[in-house]
Amino acid sequence: MTSSRRAVRWSAAMAATAVLWSGGAAYAAGPGDNTTDPPSNEKPSGGSDKKGNLSAGVSSIQLSFPSGGDGGGKKGNLAPIDPNWEPPACWYEPAFTSKELKEFVDKDGGGDVGIHESWFGKGLWTDHYRDGKPADNFDLHAASNSQADGYKDYNEGKDGRFWRGVAPDSSDSKSWDCGRIMFWVDANKIPNDPHAPTPKMLAEYAYDKVKVPDTKVELKPEAKSTVNLPTWAWLDKGTFKDVKVRAELPNTPLWAETTAKPKSLHLEPGTADAETFPASGECKINDDGSIGTPYAKGKSKQDPPCGIKYLRATDGKPYQLKASITWEISWEGSDNDGKHLLPNGTFETTQDMNVQEVQSINR
Repeated sequence: MTSSRRAVRWSAAMAATAVLWSGGAAYAAGPGDNTTDPPSNEKPSGGSDKKGNLSAGVSSIQLSFPSGGDGGGKKGNLAPIDPNWEPPACWYEPAFTSKELKEFVDKDGGGDVGIHESWFGKGLWTDHYRDGKPADNFDLHAASNSQADGYKDYNEGKDGRFWRGVAPDSSDSKSWDCGRIMFWVDANKIPNDPHAPTPKMLAEYAYDKVKVPDTKVELKPEAKSTVNLPTWAWLDKGTFKDVKVRAELPNTPLWAETTAKPKSLHLEPGTADAETFPASGECKINDDGSIGTPYAKGKSKQDPPCGIKYLRATDGKPYQLKASITWEISWEGSDNDGKHLLPNGTFETTQDMNVQEVQSINR
């Protein structure tokens, strides 16, 4: 039998190593090298399987949009107020039954066995998952090498699934925390691993998919204000509604529904020569879902409940009025533990504001 090299590429600061293993080649990129493609003459014959994705960036999490949003599972547009919050970088999820893995290997035998490790050639798969041979399993978080026990006949006859790591962005250094190669989990069980999926993880995944409406704030006067006269700002009721995104992980009982609820409008005039109403610039949402109060004739000299007064005229270049909606984020899930909170999110729009030097105006 001809042996082929199992090449392991680590970061430039670490020594390159190579070990022999029968029947194929495996490629693993280190924390400083996220390239997992084989040489051009060893391209995989397949890549992924409908019954079990073997692409490091593909998750089987199913999204639905009970209210609001545009669906499609695209990345959302909310910016978390907490600068340290970020969606999960990696996790493990079910990929194959024993029968599905056997069919995949017999048909293809090439793909990602871990987020940063790919096996090309059936020999590697059959050695480990059919013939029970142990395999190198890189503990990437600790940058050390351990061995994973092999399996006999793909665990045929057992009830459960092989689980595999998933990372939406394999270039994220934290994706290395999910460094295990594909491993078996009995049916109705969740792996005992710090990066096993949880309802909270699904809620955070859904948060990253929340897409809120891009709505322009109503202004009076519109786009052109007057020094020392207030500009009224408002949003009509019904403009903003709760946005819900539900995430479910197939072949597990796990689910979570994340809700974004509009909370307030914050105004930034775009210049220090201005006053906001209220002074904090934070306009709360009214009981009917509106923000502020629409301008009415005869109120030009009154202070609005939500608005701005510019103290200096623009000189050819408009001020950039920033209006940001704060959304309160909560979630409920299969933990049946009621409502939980995640960091609030914001969505900001910018509008040009020209200010003229006139002390009174009819409007």
